[in-house]
Amino acid sequence: MTPALGTRFLPITPVASAGAHTRASRDPMTCLLRCGSACDHPEPNRSEHAHVQDEIAKVVGRRGVLRSALLGGTVLAAGGALAGEAAAAPARAQSRDLTRSWFRPVRPNKRHAVVTATGFTSSVVVRWGDKVVAGAPTFDAYRQTVEAAKTQFGYNCDYVGLVPLAGRTDEALLVVNHEYTNENLMFPTGVYTADEVKRLAMYNHGMSVVRVRQGRTPGSWKQVKVLSRCPENRRLHLDTRFRLTGPAVGDPRLRTKADPRGTTVRGTLNNCAGGMTPWGTVLSGEENFNQYFDAGAGVPAEYAAEYARYGITGAGKGWGTVEPRFDLSQEPHEPHRFGWIVEVDPSNASSVPRKHTMLGRFKHEGANIIIAKNGRAVAYMGDDERGDYLYKFVSREKMDPSGTRAARRHNLGLLTAGTLYVARLSGDGSADGQHDGTGRWIPLCDENTSYVPGMSVADVLLFTRLAADKVGPTKMDRPEDVEPNPVNKKIYAALTNNSNRGTEAMPVDEANPLATSMVRSALGEPLTAASGNRNGYVLELTEDGDRHTGRAFSWDLMLVCGDPAAAETWFGGFDKSKVSPISCPDNLSFDSRGNLWISTDGNVLGSNDGIFRVPTSGPERGRVVQFLTVPAGAEACGPLVTDGDRSLFFAVQHPGEITGATFEEQASTWPHTDDFPRPSVCVAYRDR
Repeated sequence: MTPALGTRFLPITPVASAGAHTRASRDPMTCLLRCGSACDHPEPNRSEHAHVQDEIAKVVGRRGVLRSALLGGTVLAAGGALAGEAAAAPARAQSRDLTRSWFRPVRPNKRHAVVTATGFTSSVVVRWGDKVVAGAPTFDAYRQTVEAAKTQFGYNCDYVGLVPLAGRTDEALLVVNHEYTNENLMFPTGVYTADEVKRLAMYNHGMSVVRVRQGRTPGSWKQVKVLSRCPENRRLHLDTRFRLTGPAVGDPRLRTKADPRGTTVRGTLNNCAGGMTPWGTVLSGEENFNQYFDAGAGVPAEYAAEYARYGITGAGKGWGTVEPRFDLSQEPHEPHRFGWIVEVDPSNASSVPRKHTMLGRFKHEGANIIIAKNGRAVAYMGDDERGDYLYKFVSREKMDPSGTRAARRHNLGLLTAGTLYVARLSGDGSADGQHDGTGRWIPLCDENTSYVPGMSVADVLLFTRLAADKVGPTKMDRPEDVEPNPVNKKIYAALTNNSNRGTEAMPVDEANPLATSMVRSALGEPLTAASGNRNGYVLELTEDGDRHTGRAFSWDLMLVCGDPAAAETWFGGFDKSKVSPISCPDNLSFDSRGNLWISTDGNVLGSNDGIFRVPTSGPERGRVVQFLTVPAGAEACGPLVTDGDRSLFFAVQHPGEITGATFEEQASTWPHTDDFPRPSVCVAYRDR
């Protein structure tokens, strides 16, 4: 891409951090803006239930550490794994098929660029500020307006979905979340008032639907620029009307002055991951919604317990001064209207998106669906907080696969009635080593009946965390993306990290080897021990008999992430001398052969974040190979393998988000089209 005339390029060395940050793996600026520095606050879950760490300790103690010790002498230190193997590898046939392509793994780096495996390239599909709907003005960082923001691509893209376009094989609809904003990097000093900055930030949240077209090179894609021919293009923002569905609709605790019936919500906030449904819609998770609400004249005491369990403190972003509904003293029920799974129909721009109360309210990373053997839709979900839980929902009705209009109407109602469950894991394991534990799905409620003593159905759905606390599920280390593998039908959960593991509030027992983790302060530096689970896990769940509607499952610890030189790491039993270092798994996806693709957020091994391919079966099960890295300060989001496995879509979120950076003194200018960074959706593909 040719840089804009007069573009100011910045040095590779990032802006220095303002100080030590020991309680999370991201840059402190990212922690503050994205989740309100959740790791610096007490764990919201104060219940006494067992932690998944206790169960994992038994697994690692029995099998992982012993195996790692045997392999430890063969791995390369200081992030150098794979170097010798790649150099000595024989020539392989090149293929555009990402499921089959052999590629040399990308080495850890700190570059201000997207670095792909040799033979592949990437291109930007759409950037922050690009036109989305007809009539949108050309983006100008110095002339931003709320009306313009409602028509332009929002900030900090996260989830990426690609929905087929009826009647077209060369075009599709790109659906993207806009999770949060960074006012320090977005707005030049002195150009906007404080209230203008707040309003502009508000309307850079939400979602975008953008028509895209295949490029000349197979696997490449680009935005369709003739917006008048893109009737599906759409921006969902804080003025967009969302309809509430399910049993909690109309509950008094969902009612506000603007919505006295408790049926309609304006906008969606902090949308993180998501998934595409088999009936052609997109699900989006409202995650760290708690940080948007101000105390105003005081936090209402009547919801003290509920607010505390969700991390709602009243220390918001100041939006209450320009939008009273974000002032808790004026609208104490407004927080209850966020934290849901949102469903959007991208193919119908006039459709009203919905928030499904039947799927529970918590810090949803996302929701992903598999159709069970009996035809029911099963959604798997994670609550992204230290010490919170894994959930699933089983629909009451079966999916109609006929493809008729009546079938579509029926399927659009599948998430409004059914049963919501929470997971309890036990570490009793299996003697053959194929499964390292068992578990049960504990019912919380269906659309008519609560299974939690002392709580109604509406209570369970509005305050799902409090309901789950009462039935004894297993505390997890930040469960983020939870994805069904369409090939082997197993369920995979990214447990990103937990830097507080081993503290007084989160104790561990003697058998727990991951109360400390091996990390690296910078590339080339030695591994050193740090408290807590810093590198995360990937958990594999197998529903008994592949009955996704059932109660029983087994689980396997597929990956204990980190540097392969660290004894605690485990890569599904694969030779540790032949894997890439990986830290902090976040988003998951699968290609058509069932390979797992992992994007990371918060690498503590000295490198930029990236995306990795991992086979889930066969002789290469657990072979983690890095496919790309994203620019310094950014996190890798997505990913999505599509277009006959030729294209890898991914989002580059918060490039240059490094403590000390400002609009005038940026830490990065990626994608180098301006003298400030622009979060963007990209696509990677083979170019030779």
